This record gives sequence, C-alpha cells and structure tokens, in this order.
Amino acid sequence: MLRRIAIPGAPRHLRFQASSGLLLVPAESANAVVLVDVTKGVVQSTVPVGRQPHDVVAAGERIFVSDEQANDISVIVSTRLDRTLPAPTQPGGVAATAGTFAALGVRSHTLEAFDAQSFATLGTAPAGTAPTHVVADNEGHLYVADTGGEAVLVYAVAPALSQIARLSVPGKPYGLALDPVRHRLWVTLTATNTLEEFDISGGQPKRLATFPSVRQPNSVAVDEKSGIVFVTGTADGVVQIVTPSM
Repeated sequence: MLRRIAIPGAPRHLRFQASSGLLLVPAESANAVVLVDVTKGVVQSTVPVGRQPHDVVAAGERIFVSDEQANDISVIVSTRLDRTLPAPTQPGGVAATAGTFAALGVRSHTLEAFDAQSFATLGTAPAGTAPTHVVADNEGHLYVADTGGEAVLVYAVAPALSQIARLSVPGKPYGLALDPVRHRLWVTLTATNTLEEFDISGGQPKRLATFPSVRQPNSVAVDEKSGIVFVTGTADGVVQIVTPSM
C-alpha cells in the first residue's frame, strides 16, 4: 500500500476524471464528493452535494453526481457545486457518452439522458423491471443491467434516447464494465457466480465466453491497456483477475 487517504464517508463507487487527473469519490453518508489528486495522494477538495451521492461520472470538465435520496443530479464545475438537475426517482448509476450523460432511476425503472452542455433532457426510456447499473461506450450507446429482469438493455442516445437491443442474461446480471479498445462488455452474474464476455463491435452484442467467478461478484473493472479484467468477490473479500484470450 502506497498511501491511505481518509475521506468523510463510505463510498460505493469511484471514477477517474482524465482531464484533471482527479479521482472522484462520492462519500454517501457525508453528502459530498471528494476530489483526490492521485499524483500527490492528497484530497484536493470536498464538494457538498445532495443526499446520498451514489455514483459519479465526468463529461469533459463537468462532474455529474447521482444524489440517490434527493432524486436529483448535482453538477460540479471547477471543484464547486454549479447546479442541481431533476432526475428519475432514486437515481443510481450515471454514465456519459457522446456529449450526453444519463441517469438510471432505480425506483422509477427509467433511464433519462441529458445534454452535457445545455443540461436539456434528451428523453426518457423504460429500463426493465429492476435496473441497477449503467455504463456507456464511446459511440453513443448505454448498457443497463436489469438485474430483476435478467437482461442487459442496450440504448442509443441519438437521434433520441431509445432501446435498441435486449440481451437475455439469466443469473441476475449486476456489475458492468466496458473495454472500449477491444469492444467488449463484461457482466457479472451474482446468482450463478459467473462472468460473461460480450462483443459489442456490431449492432447486436454477441456472447463470446462465460467464466466462473468468485462468490458474489458485485463489481467488475477492466484495464484498457492490457484487457485484463478484475472482479470483486464480496462474499469472501477477494479480487479475481481474468486474462481473456483476444
């Protein structure tokens, strides 16, 4: 361990803002987002936001925060709260692509997209029966884990937000990660302790492989440089490393 950095509340998600080199940490119990300078290993600033900031994503110089218990989106600009936007009920995950960002309403079962510059809404679409997470690629597509519906839902943000595909994924899909370099979508299945790999290079995602995973694989991440995949095993407090064949 290189350094331990104290933050005011427990986070469930982390995001990196490439333009600033800051690690974005939503501290849920503190109703704040902590901006960490990873090169110096210090907290640059702590920005108060709405109630229970669950997830965070950067789109250019702006940072969008889903305030899960406030039903809104906090917008951070230059390390300060710039404004708040109305969001779907109980906004959980947020994602950004192609000049837009989207918020997933966990309770309302809807996905809403916004223009990242003007903040205008670009539409709302149904998001299954029990959605939990959303990720975005670099080509204007959003992927939602409909955990209750045992599916991954695929959306396009242009010309208007619309669902373009539904992938049946039995086993309670939960964690999502995208590898934009290799055009891969990784999905964890918490009911079966498995990890699935999809090719998203075409119009319809295709299942490529299934891997056994650690128990309760709640989260997954991918190293874009190497393609190596990391899966958290919440039940046993472990991390699994998967090196897929390319």
